[in-house]
Amino acid sequence: MLRLLIPRVQTHLNNRYGVACIHTFTSRYQQIQPAQELIELYIDDKPVQVPPGTTVLKVGTYVEKLFMSEISGNIIDLCPVGALTSKPYAFVARPWENHRTDSIDVHDAVGSNIIVSHRTGEILRVLPRVNEDVNEEWLSDKARFSYDGLKRQRLITPMLKIDGKLQNVEWEDALVAAARAMQNLSSNKCAAIAGKMADAETLICVKDLLNSLDSELLTTEQQFPNSGVSIDLRCNYLLNNSISKIEDADVILLIGTNPRYEAPIINIRLRKGYLHGEQTIGLIGPNIDLTYNYKNLGNSPDIISQIKLGLNPFSEILKNSRRPMVILGAEQLNRKDGSHILAETQSLCKTIENQVKIAKDWKVMNILHTNASQVAALDLGYKATLEELQNSEPRILFLLGADEPSIKKENFGKSFIVYIGSHGDHGASIADVVLPGAAYTEKCGTYVNMEGRAQQTNAAITPPGMARPDWKIVRALSEVAGHCLPYDDLFQVRQRIEDLAPHLVKYGDLEAASFCAQLYEISNSTAGSLLSDSIDIKQKTLDQFFMTDAISRASPTMAKCVQAVLKQANI
Repeated sequence: MLRLLIPRVQTHLNNRYGVACIHTFTSRYQQIQPAQELIELYIDDKPVQVPPGTTVLKVGTYVEKLFMSEISGNIIDLCPVGALTSKPYAFVARPWENHRTDSIDVHDAVGSNIIVSHRTGEILRVLPRVNEDVNEEWLSDKARFSYDGLKRQRLITPMLKIDGKLQNVEWEDALVAAARAMQNLSSNKCAAIAGKMADAETLICVKDLLNSLDSELLTTEQQFPNSGVSIDLRCNYLLNNSISKIEDADVILLIGTNPRYEAPIINIRLRKGYLHGEQTIGLIGPNIDLTYNYKNLGNSPDIISQIKLGLNPFSEILKNSRRPMVILGAEQLNRKDGSHILAETQSLCKTIENQVKIAKDWKVMNILHTNASQVAALDLGYKATLEELQNSEPRILFLLGADEPSIKKENFGKSFIVYIGSHGDHGASIADVVLPGAAYTEKCGTYVNMEGRAQQTNAAITPPGMARPDWKIVRALSEVAGHCLPYDDLFQVRQRIEDLAPHLVKYGDLEAASFCAQLYEISNSTAGSLLSDSIDIKQKTLDQFFMTDAISRASPTMAKCVQAVLKQANI
């Protein structure tokens, strides 16, 4: 082990050598060699300068090269002496003065376990919490550093659109205005769209409220095909192999997904499998940097059929595998032929299982989701499509933190829009009534990750201003509207969730999906053909990773990260 003595005459490096999230101190001793090896192993970067034969050096990067990675913050945890520290947290507080709350991250669908460190009603930092089955000890930079977005652009008072402008009002006025729009509705004239970070408690309350109004128009920002099996079988929309089994696979086929930016913790597992288990990885989609070698098979959807029929060289690789996995990106399900891509992928998985002898508990078919709320919403019956909502022309539309730009006011011109969420993002800008909700660090909420594991956030601080937990807002609105929901506290809400989906309250347990064989049989009945459009991916580069939701878009640190990446790209 190489121990390097850092001269104390230098206080810290110029900021141009680091990134927006990492502060580098050269006034401390640094066990640099083991940290360097771990960085190269898991992050695929060489940020630390170690000239051979050197005994005294300056900790920095190669020739003003910025440390560009979506998981760069993990080197802070690797550093044993504090030479590498969190820049947003530096000199903010003493760790022993902070309070700790165990929670989970909701910026993607992995469900990484985290520690929320807070004091005097303010989040001071977010750290990874060890869970070998989910994120091990890793955490993405977006989950680690975007917490400063929790106190910016927040909705702190109810708002009502008066004379074309949103104006602050009292809770009673906002609830009465929303309740009036809910009166005398005919069937399927009330709709809801669940956003990326909606918790299961809010989802079940809104579902029960809409059902009491004789409506089933419940959907999510990220669409899921409503044909074939749809959401009737969980194996149709889960990462059926557990996250921890990814590195055990010997052959993996990625279809229309970039796990490096859509789910960085999943990509770490893939990289570990590639380095340690000599995985063979193929990708159908654009050419991207995944931090490991893979075979780019092209970007045509027809390649799925070619592999199934044995007309592609990768077919033989899958045929000779022992633990194959096919991972389909949920983004591809938003295409017009999304149901056909899903059905063709399932048909490919059936062919693979017929050719390869696999263990009974090994699942070939897997979906990689990007939204934390998606699996819970599908479990609870949010199966309508956005097109169905638009065609029904609902009189009232609930946006549950739904901030995707694809949701446009002109598509719901006749609808009275009620936004329930924590930030003043796109959804709030098109709403007629805004009801301020709580962020994930301010409430106890249930989330289900992409593999189907139920976990819960815990309230570290209280919501700002007049904001309240989302499910309480829905409960209060139901009473004002004359359709009072039959529960008054969190325990009763979770009892209602248990009645509908018992696995959603088995926190920490992984509820394995069954009936994959039946899924394959039913998928054969999905009619239609694949479009000629190429399979594309939204997040191709690092600058597209940092700001993907209302919290990260409000984060100054994430904005600095984007600026640093774009500046480096122009050098």
